Amino acid sequence: MISQASGEASGGASPRQGMAAWAEQLQRELAGRGLAVASVPGKGRGLVASRSFFPGEVIICQEPYASTPNRISVGSSCDHCFASGNLRKCSVCRVAWYCGSVCQKEEWKLHQLECQAISALTEERKKMLTPTICLMVKLILRRKLQSEKAIPSSATDNYDLVDALESHISKVDDNQLVLYAQMANLVQLILPSIELDLKEIAHTFSKFACNAHTICDPELRPLGTGLFPAISIINHSCVPNAVLLFEGRTAYVRALQPLSSYTEVSISYIETAATTLKRHNDLKQYFFTCTCTRCIKDSEEDALLEGYRCKDQKCDGFLLPDSGKKAYACQKCSISRDEEEVKKVSSEILLLSDKASSFLSSGNNSEAGSVYKIIEQLEQQHYHSFSITLLHTRETLLKIYMELQDWQTALMYCRMTIPVYERVYPPFHPMVGLQFYTCGKLEWLLEYTEDALKSLTRAADVLRITHGTQSQFMKELFGKLEEARAEVSFRLSSGDEQIL
Repeated sequence: MISQASGEASGGASPRQGMAAWAEQLQRELAGRGLAVASVPGKGRGLVASRSFFPGEVIICQEPYASTPNRISVGSSCDHCFASGNLRKCSVCRVAWYCGSVCQKEEWKLHQLECQAISALTEERKKMLTPTICLMVKLILRRKLQSEKAIPSSATDNYDLVDALESHISKVDDNQLVLYAQMANLVQLILPSIELDLKEIAHTFSKFACNAHTICDPELRPLGTGLFPAISIINHSCVPNAVLLFEGRTAYVRALQPLSSYTEVSISYIETAATTLKRHNDLKQYFFTCTCTRCIKDSEEDALLEGYRCKDQKCDGFLLPDSGKKAYACQKCSISRDEEEVKKVSSEILLLSDKASSFLSSGNNSEAGSVYKIIEQLEQQHYHSFSITLLHTRETLLKIYMELQDWQTALMYCRMTIPVYERVYPPFHPMVGLQFYTCGKLEWLLEYTEDALKSLTRAADVLRITHGTQSQFMKELFGKLEEARAEVSFRLSSGDEQIL
């Protein structure tokens, strides 16, 4: 989120003049993309469309002002493009990793300074280089290089945009403030040759907490963290009209539905397949309470997602708290279920979940799968079929049996999750498309060719909106889809020939 007031600007201008200069440049740049920064009632500033956008169209894309991979010492991905293959460690600092000379050259002006600073650290201090600390170091060095005109800046790529981000520092608790101060001191130790304002650094750490984005691969697996100041203008909704995804480390915001002029662009900051209470708890780190249409609805959807089922196994109703009684009543047939009975089954499931998690963390997937199957059976009796709890158990079982290469069992659980995904997510949501893609790949592997074609078609229909059509990931999906179409066509023609 962009704050309503900014700090000091460069070039001797007053803060108000400085703010006006960069804000005007940003507005001009965004206007060329059919966008504007506008005041949104109850939200501060937001990004608003000044023309129409069609589903799947890129609304805005941005390179990060600063970014860093999640696992620095392990070398999980390239420091520049976030690719995971053919990685080589920097021979001097032995912290940065690159997938080749092209990325190393692209990053060199910044990494040259970073490399010198890290190389001067003791091995003990190098162990303190968390991703958040590395992100701050990169941000400071990029600011330095831009101020010295060693690297270019633009209306959407400059430190003024970072400076304008909201920190919510006044709302941060004392323990977190102490941690930010300690982290700022560590940054000063890493960059002793640069004069730093430690208070400003602490404020910027607070900005990271509510403005940085997790950079994910096309299958939504986390790769690292990046700060995208222009994209941070976009506000949250639990029913978003746009989605933020990444190609490498480049952020793309695409429309999920037709957007008309003067429509505010919104994305979701959190997992939306959750109850209102859970969503609001997840949003606490951003220091606001969502008041979107979904959040102000009644509790019936939450009861469905919490998902206690009716005691009558033939009834497909779900339970609502029975006011004034320690019981739940089915919203469909009104049969009651005692609160203590619900708690007892929930406790039994919790104990088994601890046991299953222990097997999983020790790498014993076979035993973990067996225990999770027992949990799933109990949850089937206890929870409604659209319960998020039951969904998460089946998602876990899907992952376990994928690891065990038990494709048939994995497919069974994958198919079970899809109706719930279609219920808890909007039609064009990446999670829906990715689950259809997983289902299609399993069906293809098991030679359920016609089923695979249907699933891959559904996946492509969704993911072309959320992911676009040009990435390597999407080209692979389209390739699999064409292969399935060709196979089905061949089988149909072969069948016709046999009949003749």
